[in-house]
Amino acid sequence: MTEILEISKGLLTPMIAIVTTYIAWQQWKTNKQKLLLDHFDRRFRIYEEVQKFLLIIMSKTEFNETVKFHASISEAEFLFGFEIHEYIEEIIKHGLNLQLWFKKLEQPESCDNIEAAKNIYEESMWLTDQCTTKAKEKFKKYLNLTIIS
Repeated sequence: MTEILEISKGLLTPMIAIVTTYIAWQQWKTNKQKLLLDHFDRRFRIYEEVQKFLLIIMSKTEFNETVKFHASISEAEFLFGFEIHEYIEEIIKHGLNLQLWFKKLEQPESCDNIEAAKNIYEESMWLTDQCTTKAKEKFKKYLNLTIIS
């Protein structure tokens, strides 16, 4: 009986170390998942703003919408990689081009209506493509909530 007691005493320290290590690893995993969820909320808001802007820019031709959009997504550069920052700048460029072509079309003496219509169509198609599939593809890797194992 004393031999069993001695063996148990000897195994107690390694068992405590194993349990402590397991608890620390679980806490690390939980903290990593919480960080992922915290980033998701902020990143998803940017994605929603991009989608909203794409819909607005295709239905209106007001420059102030672009200014509002740019202000609402100012933190995107810090939450995402450079890829998303460049992508948002590209969306803004196409949105401004669309707005400019609509303004030119309102003043027929200043431009060729066929050229303006062609450019409006091209910009509208690009923006529509972003709204339907491309934006989702770009943001998907940043909004993935797959549980970390």
